[in-house]
Amino acid sequence: MSKFKGKRVLVVGFGATGVAVAKYMSRHGAKVSVSDQRQRTELNDSMKATADLKLEYELGGHQSKTFLAAELIVVSQTVAPNLKPLEEARAANIPIMSELELSASLIKEPIVAVTGTYGKTTVTHLLSEMIRAEGKTCYVGGSAGQPLITYVTEGLKNDYVIAEVSSFQLEYADKMVPSVAVFTNIESMVHERYTSFDHYIETIKKMLKLCERNSFVTLNYDNSYLRRFGEESSSKLFWFTRQNPLEVGGDFAENFVGTYFAPGSSTITAKINGREEQYDVSKARILGDHNKENIMAAICAARSLGISSKAVQQGIADFKGVAHRLEFLRKKNGVYFFNDSRSVDLPGVSRALMAFKKSPVILIAGGKEGNTEFGGLSEMVRSKCKMLILLGEAKERMNRAIGDYAETYLVGTFEEAILLAYQKSRSGDIILLSPGCTSYDMFRSFEERGEYFKKLVSQL
Repeated sequence: MSKFKGKRVLVVGFGATGVAVAKYMSRHGAKVSVSDQRQRTELNDSMKATADLKLEYELGGHQSKTFLAAELIVVSQTVAPNLKPLEEARAANIPIMSELELSASLIKEPIVAVTGTYGKTTVTHLLSEMIRAEGKTCYVGGSAGQPLITYVTEGLKNDYVIAEVSSFQLEYADKMVPSVAVFTNIESMVHERYTSFDHYIETIKKMLKLCERNSFVTLNYDNSYLRRFGEESSSKLFWFTRQNPLEVGGDFAENFVGTYFAPGSSTITAKINGREEQYDVSKARILGDHNKENIMAAICAARSLGISSKAVQQGIADFKGVAHRLEFLRKKNGVYFFNDSRSVDLPGVSRALMAFKKSPVILIAGGKEGNTEFGGLSEMVRSKCKMLILLGEAKERMNRAIGDYAETYLVGTFEEAILLAYQKSRSGDIILLSPGCTSYDMFRSFEERGEYFKKLVSQL
């Protein structure tokens, strides 16, 4: 008999994650209620997906009495932990968990959890490629894909489960124990969910605290925050770095387990079980030194799982990258088109521009107005861009900040931007969409923006 049978379960947030949780709980005999601040008309897809379930709805807001009547509350990652009804339920000792925590408690297979500020989606999918090259199976889910609970609900059986884990999900995580945990990096994160950068770091650190002595933990040595994580961890550590450990010296060099490469090199070196392994990345389809970091992180995770070096190399060669992340689209008359719609901040744009060592870049940027200080891109634009094409709400402010550092045009639509970029391009040029802004002035998501860009480029 299911432990949830007859239990009053409240699902907070009714997007894809909330729908998946409601389905699981209903099928296991729980009395399920749903609470969401959005109106029914904004939840049409969710309502259709659960039309066959017997659910109670509280829409258009959250009421304390609904939360206090529950015996278990399962929260989606979009719901802030300081929501007043949640705080009242917590004070009343009502169990509160995330979908991530719920799923982890039900999954028997080894869980690989990947977190960090940037790169976690790429590492997650690259690792899955390596696992499949070994002839093994894995389920990929989490913050940017299918909810993990879907793996349980559909009765799937794989060798491994890989979870991309956001900091939002970690706010509610208390008991999940990853077999392997990967931390890509920690960089400045400004979000209303966090009172300070230290608050954000402590939230990411929760995953480190969930690991046990037998867990494998992969950390970025070049990130000062993650280096300190290593000092606090009692797990089995793998490091990845752009430095030769022998040049770092000391205990780090003597005890080094992990991967490293020299910037500009085409070979990643791994030291595993006291032996050195070489991985050729000269033909990797993902560009830039930041993606070499992602490859190093994935190698560490794969080898800690026992995936062979041969399969790891095959995975590197086969991996095509992730949509909207420096995604190569096509070459037309010698001009290369790349879609980097996911880059919604300055570090993302900088990484994208640095990936192109020699080719002149025509950068298409702009989007939703925010608080970004675009002047931080000035030197990067001066050295990498032959032209800027700016659009969206932020285009005027971007122009004032960086418009003097390259030939610059302001346009009104994506159609204008792409046509102008192509007209002004010459053979060997790169046309790069890397907005540096969110998409919400013109699109519902960075994915929708990227797909529209891809459509227009395909029509040239």
